[in-house]
Amino acid sequence: MTQNYSYNQSYIWLISLTAALGGFLFGYDWVVIGGAKPFYEPFFNITSVSDQGWGTSSALVGCMIGATLCILISDKLGRKRLLIFSGFLFSLSAVGTALSDTFWWFNFYRIVGGVAMGIALNLSPLYIAELSPPEKRGRMVTINQLLIMIGVLLAQLANWQISLLDTQLAEDASFEMIASSWSGQSGWRWMFGAEVIPALLFFLLMFFVPESVPWLIKNKEEDRASRILEKIGGQNYAKDTISEIKTTLKEKDLARVDFKDLLHKNVLKLLGIGIFLAFLQQWSGINVVIYYAADIFQAAGYNLKQMMLNIVVIGGVMVLSVFITLFTVDRFGRKKLLLVGTSAMAVLYGLIGYTFYIEQGGNLVVGLVLSNVMFYSFTLAPLLWVVLAEIFPTRIRGAAISIGALAHWLGNFTLTYFFPAIQENLGWANNFWLYGGICAFGFVVLYFLLPETKGKSLEQLEKELIG
Repeated sequence: MTQNYSYNQSYIWLISLTAALGGFLFGYDWVVIGGAKPFYEPFFNITSVSDQGWGTSSALVGCMIGATLCILISDKLGRKRLLIFSGFLFSLSAVGTALSDTFWWFNFYRIVGGVAMGIALNLSPLYIAELSPPEKRGRMVTINQLLIMIGVLLAQLANWQISLLDTQLAEDASFEMIASSWSGQSGWRWMFGAEVIPALLFFLLMFFVPESVPWLIKNKEEDRASRILEKIGGQNYAKDTISEIKTTLKEKDLARVDFKDLLHKNVLKLLGIGIFLAFLQQWSGINVVIYYAADIFQAAGYNLKQMMLNIVVIGGVMVLSVFITLFTVDRFGRKKLLLVGTSAMAVLYGLIGYTFYIEQGGNLVVGLVLSNVMFYSFTLAPLLWVVLAEIFPTRIRGAAISIGALAHWLGNFTLTYFFPAIQENLGWANNFWLYGGICAFGFVVLYFLLPETKGKSLEQLEKELIG
């Protein structure tokens, strides 16, 4: 496909930012639990390791359900309808979690929100990738990651500011004191409830954006697809894009999904790469830093209010780091950035583990943790979704990406649920050294197996990778 098109930049950004609101909500829901954890646990009198792990990870069960839904129906119903549904579920979860009076209902609504997270994290980047011109795709999909990190930061800011409203809560408050405080009774509810405003906005705005163009063509709605593409890049762009998409689709592929295609030799290889990258993103240990930041900083010698501020700083670093991806992903490519990230994280985890081993603590731990978060945030965090959105064939892209997303959530759940028990048995130093070893192994696998995808159309990649 030639590249001499005049693109409607404002329209591309409008639909991309609307879809990326799903990423924002994922980011908020992803980390709000970490800041609320010191307050809802005393309220529900959670003291056992298993209950602590369940409270932190229950939403991830919903994420796996959401990813499974996408496997089964995203190629049948399209991207837009499921993203609208996720907006509704985000809204329901925000209200329900905030009003929960028992640990059972708390986890029920966290699971509802998890279903929305699973759908949004899967389909928002896919939707953006399928509507973006090839030379802009890496940057536009990374916009979704930027919105995720902004959601992370705003959740952490909200948690911090809401906790500061409780002026009577001492910095060294005990479990019992927190349980009876305003923060322990009501403050944590506002942390979850604040999400309802952007959730409703996402739900409403998704009604006004177009459906995915490849999905429309696959379902014999070429006229609708043509109108959307003309609005994006003009008549020639629409004609060329439709022609290229149709060459990758056999007549039998139209209007149905054949899951047997997932068993094609080359597709299985790509699925293996996608699943490995999804598990690597999670088992690299970053969610331990996100979900258990309060415990990490407490172990490093910080009090309650200092912990909350440090968590906000983590969110700020995550947001700023995504701008590195925006300006490098389409210049240097996906593979080089992933190799930089995994190698740097392996070294940093080694150093973090050593600081705990020698009981150094303090600002050194914070500095190393922030450096680790930075490398994760501009490499593994966004590029998993860029790669997944690019390497699979059009006819089964939704189902294949959903399998990768399901692997992502399985990795997330196992890491988060079992971390309290693992940390209790291994200790902080060995725990971080374990993650460093995983990142080093990931570097080797990606070096030898991951294809580069920058600057190529989805249809061109399909011809090269599938044949």
